[in-house]
Amino acid sequence: MNEVEEKSKDIIKLTSEKLSIDEVSRLVISPLCGAISLFVGITRNNFEGKKVISLEYEAYLPMAENEIRKICIDIRQKWPVRHIAVFHRLGLVPVSEASIIIAVSSAHRAAALEAVSYAIDTLKARVPIWKKEMYEESSSSWKRNKECFWATSD
Repeated sequence: MNEVEEKSKDIIKLTSEKLSIDEVSRLVISPLCGAISLFVGITRNNFEGKKVISLEYEAYLPMAENEIRKICIDIRQKWPVRHIAVFHRLGLVPVSEASIIIAVSSAHRAAALEAVSYAIDTLKARVPIWKKEMYEESSSSWKRNKECFWATSD
């Protein structure tokens, strides 16, 4: 298969289903690429001394998908990448499960690594996805991304 026959693809999925690192990484494999970089964000069991039991994510789907597509366009203008996959889980995400998986393939590692880093930082700043932390003591707290452009400083 040559470069002309393999069209670059952007795969975006916002879902309440459990995310699979294997599935997402397979989607970006290309015989033209020697690198696949992944970012996997998982629910940790603590935040500022509180025991976290799960996270809950909500999104405004049309706008979130549109903003993620714009991030993919930005990545393609900055780095020579082949395929991009961005999967984000919605609803409850228990401790140790993935809430986001980003995968990028490219001919060489530098482009894939830089693109993945840009993708997660930009997604947290621009995409309307909200996170609520659920604590062991039956309380919860909506969290804002410090990178988010519409958040005001305290």
